[in-house]
Amino acid sequence: MDGMTTLSRPTEPHLSHQRPSHPPLSAHALTVSSVAGLVLLLPTVVVAWVLVVSTERGTRCLMYGEQCSRIPGGALWACFWASAALGVLALVRPRTRWASARYAAVVLQWCTQLTLGALILAGA
Repeated sequence: MDGMTTLSRPTEPHLSHQRPSHPPLSAHALTVSSVAGLVLLLPTVVVAWVLVVSTERGTRCLMYGEQCSRIPGGALWACFWASAALGVLALVRPRTRWASARYAAVVLQWCTQLTLGALILAGA
C-alpha cells in the first residue's frame, strides 16, 4: 500500500465545486427560446381571453359591463410589452458576449409572458 487511505485520497479536479464558466444554455438555445416566446406571445393572450370570455362572468362583462376583472389593464399591457421587449433584447444582444444578460432576458421574457396569461385568467 502506498500509505493513502480511502479517506485521504485527493479529490479529482472534475469533482470540485467550481461554477462553470460557460452559460447554462447555448447561444442557439437562447435564440430559439426567445423566438418561441415572441411567436407564442399573441396566441397566449388570445387563448387566455377566449377562455375568459367563455365563462359566464366573462360573458356578463362583455355584454353588460358587469362583474369585470379588477386587474388593471395597465398591468396587462405592461406584461405584454415587457415580454415583447425582453424577447427582442435577447435577440439583438451579441451572442458571444453578454450571454448571461441574454439568459436573464429570456427567463424574464417567459416569466412576464406566463404572468400575463395568469393575470388574464385570474380575471375570469
